[in-house]
Amino acid sequence: MDHVSRDAIRTRGHHALSVRWRAVFGRAARKIPLDAGFSCPNRDGTLSKGGCIFCNARGAGTGLARLPLAEQWARWREARQARWGDVALVGYLQAFSNTHGPARRLARVLDELSHIPDLEGLCLGTRPDCLDHEKLALLAAFPAKELWLELGLQSCNPATLARVNRGHGPESFAEAVRAARDHGLKVCAHLMAGLPGEDERHWDATVDFVASLPVAGVKFHNLHVARGSLLETHWRIGGYEPIALERYAAWLARALARLSPEVVVHRLAADPAHGELLAPEWAGDKRRVHEAIRRAAAASGLRQGDLWPPAQG
Repeated sequence: MDHVSRDAIRTRGHHALSVRWRAVFGRAARKIPLDAGFSCPNRDGTLSKGGCIFCNARGAGTGLARLPLAEQWARWREARQARWGDVALVGYLQAFSNTHGPARRLARVLDELSHIPDLEGLCLGTRPDCLDHEKLALLAAFPAKELWLELGLQSCNPATLARVNRGHGPESFAEAVRAARDHGLKVCAHLMAGLPGEDERHWDATVDFVASLPVAGVKFHNLHVARGSLLETHWRIGGYEPIALERYAAWLARALARLSPEVVVHRLAADPAHGELLAPEWAGDKRRVHEAIRRAAAASGLRQGDLWPPAQG
């Protein structure tokens, strides 16, 4: 365990992204959301047109995809710089699947980003089935102090992935993580607690699955009902009930303990967009959620890495 992760776990109970970024950039860092206008194979008909049941129609987009990335960057920076002060700025390609389509399109986007002079890092979200050697090589060559490839998994249970219409299996995720590692890229895995049909055994299995792979970071999400998602229909007719806060907090405390101390925790809970949250109401109060997780971890006496590696049966 390096001193950064050791100190972070001693003070916070987990290896937080903010701590890593202070070590990488020499100061705090903030993300600037960017929308490069990519679609998703689960929405454009490549796999399906319905999307995952938990996604809204905007796919975490900012509504600025019509603008050049440099102009989007300038707008966000100007709006927030007075509040942020002297921080490192990290571009965040979050909307939909940002490696979907031909590699030449990704190359154009990365070239445009490389000419933004104060962009010091990049986080790029995509799906494991939207990657190949050529795209991974393009990402590995991007000139930034820090680049994270964010890959959605949500669950390692094939039945759950089919139930939520992910359109890929856990094997695809594992293959993408190993390929990214071979290209020198850091992968942040997205995990979702409270998926339909899952209990704590499924959750623990997913955490252990990710912990067994060369994953450098994780982003935890509690499944919430977003306005305009397919899940909204199920929820309104009583077909889905979101996980309770206390249960989610207990699951998170155990999940952190099952991860290597070196894994960077990017997020402890979902961050619903303004106006999209329908349920549960607690998901809209980040401070309350983080406090619940802190209490659960204190009650269990567990910190990140305490149950890692998992016992071999």
